[in-house]
Amino acid sequence: MATGDHDLWVMGGGDLAGQFADEGFLDEIITWTAPVTLGAGRHLLPRRLDLELIEVGRSGPFAISRHRVVGALQDDQ
Repeated sequence: MATGDHDLWVMGGGDLAGQFADEGFLDEIITWTAPVTLGAGRHLLPRRLDLELIEVGRSGPFAISRHRVVGALQDDQ
């Protein structure tokens, strides 16, 4: 990529992050989660990725988690 060894912060949504993952350009995912009760919802990411938890923190009411993208999650056969 044009950024070389520099970080690039992309804000969008799960589909945009999934497109970067498909091309091998996604190495970390940082999420901010607010405590809200929902009756139903959607997946955070439209792709199944193997993620490794690196760091967990908080900022006010938000839980912040940082994950390393290991690769695409292999479906069980």
